[in-house]
Amino acid sequence: MRLENSFIPASGVGESTERTLWRQGITHWDDFEDGLLGPKMTENVREFIFDARDHLDDPDASFFGEYLPSGSLWRAYDNFAENACFFDIETTGLDSARNDVTTVSLHRAGDTRTYVQGDDLTAEALREEFAASSMLVSFNGKRFDQPFLEDNFDLDVTTPHLDLMYLCKRVGLSGGLKNIEREVGIGRADDDVDGREAVRLWHRYDRRGDDAALDRLVRYNREDAENLKTLLETVHGSLRADVFESYL
Repeated sequence: MRLENSFIPASGVGESTERTLWRQGITHWDDFEDGLLGPKMTENVREFIFDARDHLDDPDASFFGEYLPSGSLWRAYDNFAENACFFDIETTGLDSARNDVTTVSLHRAGDTRTYVQGDDLTAEALREEFAASSMLVSFNGKRFDQPFLEDNFDLDVTTPHLDLMYLCKRVGLSGGLKNIEREVGIGRADDDVDGREAVRLWHRYDRRGDDAALDRLVRYNREDAENLKTLLETVHGSLRADVFESYL
């Protein structure tokens, strides 16, 4: 499903009205005609489509992040997939006031970069990464990863952020990221590392200079980020089928 199939960002158009349009065969912006809705709502849809085309040409995902209803940012993924950034962080604990970020992995356009505390993990590096991204994709990142980074690095992250944890719940997938990965058939090279082990690996590197521990931590963190792409594409397919494809 692409943004061009969506009418709910237009003022006054809810999911019920959108479904009514789809049932009438109006499944794309190009299909919309005057007389399908009342005069005011028609004006709102026309205005939205006019503005939206400009923001797709820019391209500018922030416009759609602002106007799409909460929980519907997944509809923008197909349009902005090329520069979508799948990211994950590792930390020394759960409290951003007392604990530190150890590694940050970002997967975008087929490439994965990992930044490490004490090496290249800086506020400027993160600002540049997020500025180069059309949208961010995480798992529980709205509650944890993003605020943790903002607190630790004095960032103000404004890039549209799609949190897969909530989308997974919508399609009946619950629990932690690893459990969901197993449920949908996403494998891992090292299934023995979890959040607690990630903290231990960092301390072995930071306190004892154990480079092998850092290598294992980085591999784990990178896999977290990379697997998010596969998970999103799986969930996106389910949502597209549930929300839209029955009207085609």
